[in-house]
Amino acid sequence: MEATLTDCVHHSLRHFMYRNAIFMCERLCAEFPSETNMQLLAGCFLHNNQAYAAYRILKGTQMAQSRYLFAISCFQMDLLHEAEAALCPPNEPGAEIPNGAAGHYLLGLIYRYTDRRRSAIQHFQLALSLDPLMWCAYEELCVLGAAEDASSVFGEAAVLCIQKQYLHHRSENLQTSNDDMNSASSRNSNSDDVRTRQSKHTQSNNLRDIPTNYHGAVNMGGAGSQSINGGSNISFYNTPSPVAAQLSAIAPPPLCRNTQQNGSSLNSLGADSCSRSTINSIIQAPRRKFVDEGKLRKISGRLFSDSGPRRSSRLAGEAGANTNVSAAGAANNGTTNSTKYLGSSKMNSITFRSVAVRKGQSFANENVDEGIQNEAFDDSRSNASLSISSSSPSSDNRTLEQGAPKSVGGSLTSDAKIINGASEILCLLRILGEGYRLSCLFRCQDALDVYLKLPYKHYNTGWVLSQVGKVYFELVDYLEADRAFSLARHASPHSLEGMDVYSTVLYHLKEDMKLSYLAQELISTDRLAPQSWCAMGNCYSLQKDHETALKNFQRAVQLNPRFAYAHTLCGHEYVALEDFENGIKSYQSALRVDSRHYNSWYGLGMIYLKQEKLEFSEHHFRMAFQINPRSSVVMSYLGTSLHALQRSEDAMMMMEKAILADKKNPLPMYQKANILVSLERFDEALQVLEELKEYAPRESSVYALMGNIYKRRYMHDKAMLHFGIALDLKPSAADVATIKAAIEKLLVPDEIEDNL
Repeated sequence: MEATLTDCVHHSLRHFMYRNAIFMCERLCAEFPSETNMQLLAGCFLHNNQAYAAYRILKGTQMAQSRYLFAISCFQMDLLHEAEAALCPPNEPGAEIPNGAAGHYLLGLIYRYTDRRRSAIQHFQLALSLDPLMWCAYEELCVLGAAEDASSVFGEAAVLCIQKQYLHHRSENLQTSNDDMNSASSRNSNSDDVRTRQSKHTQSNNLRDIPTNYHGAVNMGGAGSQSINGGSNISFYNTPSPVAAQLSAIAPPPLCRNTQQNGSSLNSLGADSCSRSTINSIIQAPRRKFVDEGKLRKISGRLFSDSGPRRSSRLAGEAGANTNVSAAGAANNGTTNSTKYLGSSKMNSITFRSVAVRKGQSFANENVDEGIQNEAFDDSRSNASLSISSSSPSSDNRTLEQGAPKSVGGSLTSDAKIINGASEILCLLRILGEGYRLSCLFRCQDALDVYLKLPYKHYNTGWVLSQVGKVYFELVDYLEADRAFSLARHASPHSLEGMDVYSTVLYHLKEDMKLSYLAQELISTDRLAPQSWCAMGNCYSLQKDHETALKNFQRAVQLNPRFAYAHTLCGHEYVALEDFENGIKSYQSALRVDSRHYNSWYGLGMIYLKQEKLEFSEHHFRMAFQINPRSSVVMSYLGTSLHALQRSEDAMMMMEKAILADKKNPLPMYQKANILVSLERFDEALQVLEELKEYAPRESSVYALMGNIYKRRYMHDKAMLHFGIALDLKPSAADVATIKAAIEKLLVPDEIEDNL
């Protein structure tokens, strides 16, 4: 009964029938109340986005896997201290972190969001050392600015690590297979007796000790370790929405993979196909398959992609036709669903009189739900094996003896393919990882050069094109960013990766129609995604409806409080509404999520500059500059604050750096002219402004400043000419008043004007 109920739960999960899975699993727990079955029930609730239910079920449990699932529940409920206590029990300071790399990754996220950066980095690095294919851990290190070169992380040491893990577990399985063959030689050929023994064997396996995986993690055992969702990919981090797996700005912590031993021994060959065990996988960031033929545990399934038939020694006596059926069944049952949230903190260039810097941060961002590849094996192999083994005892023994050497030879061939596959995967990750690392360090041109090394089929994927779009955005090349994001939308119309940044690109290009269309598309795709509401907010902000824009950005914050970009956009709208107090709170909230989100440091600097709190302004601009030392806009305003503090020489040096960083940005040239005017170096200032007119021919402030210079040099005709041109270019109302006041005082000497 227990096995039947468990299989029913797994079947329901495979077909996304979560309510049925929960109901049947509750019957299972009522009839067979064990902690492993409670783990399965908690997993069902987590699949159904009911973390609070899993929290109640697992509270107080002690098994390692239970503690891990409980920590996942706490993390989703933002109970970070309880999650940490579950992974690291205070009364057991030396206790091993459950689930190896996955446990360290989850603990790293907890440390990150409790502002313990050094500990977070340590655990992300441990996760990578245990599992070189855990890409999400490397992403987090990049976001924290602590990632090593991808060539060292995904280098030869990683290949050796994967090879060592594979060889270690293959040797274990060979020993297990030999034991199984010895026991199989003494089996009775009577099929009824086989079925009777199998039934007893299945029941006894439910009481076995819980096996450990190659990370030292503890998996569910017994009935709870049978397959969950063997052929599908469901993340615990999804939300009830059409493309929910793509929404989290934080990459979700991966859960365990559960294996069962009772369905893999020769004794199970007579079992009915409905009770066969398949591979269980709930969520795992590095997109891995795991094979369980006998007691084969976690081995990266992607490495098996070219390895041909995957067989253990005890099944070596099967006919070649059966092997082909098995391989085909495994290939057809494995599915892949991979989405990530890897936005990075961005800042756009501003047009000449722009105040707010808008860019996106998703952590990947955030959160990136990671796909999983699961593998379920067809029962045709078991049935075929049963027909062979049940013909006669002597035939069974002879077949096994003859097949064993072939299996060993096949293993040697498989070893080579495993190593080659690992090398190919890590070579690809080296390029992707280095490009992402450089973009997080704002070395944009270097990142573009690295991404161009990717093969065509990988470059033209939604994730890569979105990263390219973000890099162009950081380079203030909005047209190229628009093109890259458009290609990303075409390649992955279902993905929301980078769409918050894309909406900002369209905002600065003033493409109101395209921005409106994008916002509507995103809302219809997933109205529970923060990216959708950020796009909608940018749409209203472009129409100067700042109050409605603010409501949309607040909705994004409500959906994902760890989405730093949404907090920053709220701050921009508060500044536009001149609500500086709430603007400061929003920027500080963004920095609590991501201390390297330099846009918020910049926003705080702008507020303090407006409030003439010059020391505070200079501090926050300098913090932004330390994070992104290549931003022309940040350097321009840092120079402005230095000039306001009467540090003109330092300000001039900073403006020169800003001009060299982006010659197309008119802001540092204008500020340099202002500094030269204050130093009464009028000829140099006029020379800079004449050059600036070529970059910004319709910027009224340039002509207004030239008018002031001519006025101070008593060249009234030229001053009046430039004031008139400035008015013709339709400046803002405040600038119009300033220019008209300057015209009225044109003939008033400066000394008298100062006294007035």
